[in-house]
Amino acid sequence: MSETLSIREQTEAFEYEYLSPYAAHARESKGRLYEEEPCDIRTCYQRDRDRILHSKSFRRLKNKTQVFLEPEGDHYRTRMTHTLEVSQIARTLSKALRLNEDLTEAIALGHDLGHTPYGHSGETALNGILTEAGIGHFRHNEQSVRIVERIEKNGEGLNLTRETVDGILNHGTDAVPSTLEGAIVRLSDKIAYIHHDTDDAIRAGVLKEADIPEVYKRVLGYSVKERLNTLVHDIILSSAGKAEVLQSEEVADAMRGLRSFLFEAVYKNPTVKHEEEKAQGMLRMLYRYYMEHFDEIPDSYRILKQGGDREEVIVCDYISGMTDQYAVLKYRELFVPSGFDGP
Repeated sequence: MSETLSIREQTEAFEYEYLSPYAAHARESKGRLYEEEPCDIRTCYQRDRDRILHSKSFRRLKNKTQVFLEPEGDHYRTRMTHTLEVSQIARTLSKALRLNEDLTEAIALGHDLGHTPYGHSGETALNGILTEAGIGHFRHNEQSVRIVERIEKNGEGLNLTRETVDGILNHGTDAVPSTLEGAIVRLSDKIAYIHHDTDDAIRAGVLKEADIPEVYKRVLGYSVKERLNTLVHDIILSSAGKAEVLQSEEVADAMRGLRSFLFEAVYKNPTVKHEEEKAQGMLRMLYRYYMEHFDEIPDSYRILKQGGDREEVIVCDYISGMTDQYAVLKYRELFVPSGFDGP
């Protein structure tokens, strides 16, 4: 290999030698919204990963709910640990299938940046607000894209590649990503939350291993660890050398069944949901307050109004970016009387 090639160019050349012909090659990226000089060390997908990892939105994931609101314990998952587990599973699959691990990791790290405080209950609250206002809806995958394109860096965005943005947008159940790397993340997201939400539910006493239907355990395994191992191996064996990311029919059916079981037994469980109405009410009150006091929103959000964004959307941007703790802090500051210490 020529010594005149930069490290990035050597990496790009190596991708053609090593990666599957179905992988996304960095040199063939469709580029960014705004053209930039390439880095001499990192490929475009490596730069995407680094930009997401160093973003403020990514750091806030550590204090956002995954499933259990305000859990009393150190080992329950947060949105951050969920993201890291998705990344780990996706990278394992991507490496085994000789896909582009850098693109896979970038999509995985960015896929949930748009999640609200208090998980899906917060998403429900903000979606209801925008729907009732008649100005659209709120979906966390679309908000993730809005964050990387419009909100981060004081309205400049992260200027990610089109492949990374596509994977972030299309990580939902019914979506179809344009790359196999995006398809890997889409499946890894489901595998991760089936794995860790079962583990957390058992830890919380909401679920027992014995409660999981035998029909799913017979296919996937008789422990959290066995089921994760089965799901990962099945994708690799079903997809190797193919232009698709596939699961065997038996395993895919069992995974869908287990996911449906978790929705009924865990996500809709009264023990899990009993605080969600309070969380949604709190976020609605914060929304009403900031609509009446728009000038109290940080400049990094209010600047979006110069680009034509409506105040209703910007207030939802601000609230959705809050961590669970910060939302409670602002609620107490704004609505809970404090003690009087005298003059």
